[in-house]
Amino acid sequence: MTPEDFLQVSGLSFEDPSLLRRALTHRSYLNEHPEAVEDNERLEYLGDAALDFITAAWIYNRFPEMNEGELTRLRSALVRTEQLAAFAQDVRLGEALYLGKGEAITGGRKRQALLCASFEALMGALYLDSGLDAVDEFMQPRLLQATQQAIDDERLLDARSQLQMWAQAEVGLTPQYETISSSGPDHDREFVVKVQVGSEVSALGRGKSKQEAAQHAARTALAEIEAGD
Repeated sequence: MTPEDFLQVSGLSFEDPSLLRRALTHRSYLNEHPEAVEDNERLEYLGDAALDFITAAWIYNRFPEMNEGELTRLRSALVRTEQLAAFAQDVRLGEALYLGKGEAITGGRKRQALLCASFEALMGALYLDSGLDAVDEFMQPRLLQATQQAIDDERLLDARSQLQMWAQAEVGLTPQYETISSSGPDHDREFVVKVQVGSEVSALGRGKSKQEAAQHAARTALAEIEAGD
């Protein structure tokens, strides 16, 4: 695939074609073609930083209830090697790369680590060419899609965060939690919390603390959502 074809497939545009060419050039190609000026490793470094910032800002603004640990786990999931390689595959980046013959023969165009690094380089080149806003515009729909895949991953997010992600994606609302009651002595209190997502979802949860009750309510709501699908 030529760089021009890749631009059509990906929907990107570059004022400076040499930046795109550099982003597509793997070091294995440089080793076999001394006339090539530079490989994409420096751009990879820059793109990695740009993606980290954009992803962190995106989830920070979209999920105001998440704590620092949850934000960090979600960001890590969205910029991990497998996910960035998937982004690269979606725009057929592997087909456009300049690889050495040996790298190409051994499957480099489909290797996740290589695709991840090349995608980072592409974002670094886009940043230099058109600024951070261009990278943000390109990434937002992809981050939204990737976030959907994290909703059901209990290893990544707790129940409240999963419910919030579902609510934001499906109905554009933030779940509202309300403490309905508390009972029992101070050393053994039980709280009842209600979670409401517009008119779509309503559930109750119980726990020894408000936080525990809210988590229970979120799990109940998620179970109701799954049962209704």
